[in-house]
Amino acid sequence: MTKLLMPYITAGVGPDWVAYLTAFEDAGADLIEVGLPFSDPTVDGPTIQEASDAALSRGATPASVLAELATTPVGVPLIASTYANIALRPGFTDALRAAGITGLIVPDLPLDELAGLSVPGVEVSLLASPVTPDDRLAEIGRRSRGFVYAVSVMGTTGERDRLAPSAAALAVRVKKVTDLPVLLGFGISTPEQAAEAAAVADGVIVGAAVMRRILDGAGPAEVGAFVASLRDALSGSAAVR
Repeated sequence: MTKLLMPYITAGVGPDWVAYLTAFEDAGADLIEVGLPFSDPTVDGPTIQEASDAALSRGATPASVLAELATTPVGVPLIASTYANIALRPGFTDALRAAGITGLIVPDLPLDELAGLSVPGVEVSLLASPVTPDDRLAEIGRRSRGFVYAVSVMGTTGERDRLAPSAAALAVRVKKVTDLPVLLGFGISTPEQAAEAAAVADGVIVGAAVMRRILDGAGPAEVGAFVASLRDALSGSAAVR
C-alpha cells in the first residue's frame, strides 16, 4: 500500500512561495497542505507562527493567496488549513473552489458547526488527538471526508526529536472507526520518523520541518530534496510492511 505524504507550506511566506508547490509535487507529495496566514494560529507552534507572521507582514491575506493559487497549476490535491472565524465567513468555501482547493482542515471547528462548511467539492478532514474519547472519535471517523488528521501528540505543531509514543496507539484507534486514510501529523521531523509513523498509519503530514528550512532561506530545490527524502522513507516503509 502506498503511503501518503502531505508536506505543508504557509501561503504567502515569501514572494516565490508558489514555486515550492511545484517542488513538492515533483518530489513525490501526494497532497499539499496550504496554511492560510492567520494572526493567532492557536494550534501552531513557533515555527509556523513565525511563518504566518512573515506572510502577514508581506500583506498576505486569505483572499490574496487564494487568488495566487487560482493562477497556479498544481497536479496534486491542495488542502487548505485555517481557523473557524475565517472558514465560516460567507463565500469562503466558494473562494476555495475557485482556487482549486479540494480539502479543508479547521482545527478549532466545533463538530456542531461542521454543516456550515458542507459544500460540494471541498472535503473537510477532522482532527483526532490522543485524548479524544471513543464516542467522539467514532463521530470524527463518520463525519470526516478525504482523510482523518491524527494529531500524534498533545500540544502545538513543531519539530521533535522523536515520534511521540502516543502516535501508534492513536493511529490504531482511528483506523478502527473509519475506512478513510489516517494521516499522522504534529512533530514528524525526519525521514526516519516519517517511516516510523507510516508503519502504523496511512501517511504523514510534515509541516514545521519544511517551514524551518524555508524560513532559514532554503529554496524550492533544496526543500524539494527534503520532501523527496521523506517520500523515499515512506516508500521503504510501505515495502517492508
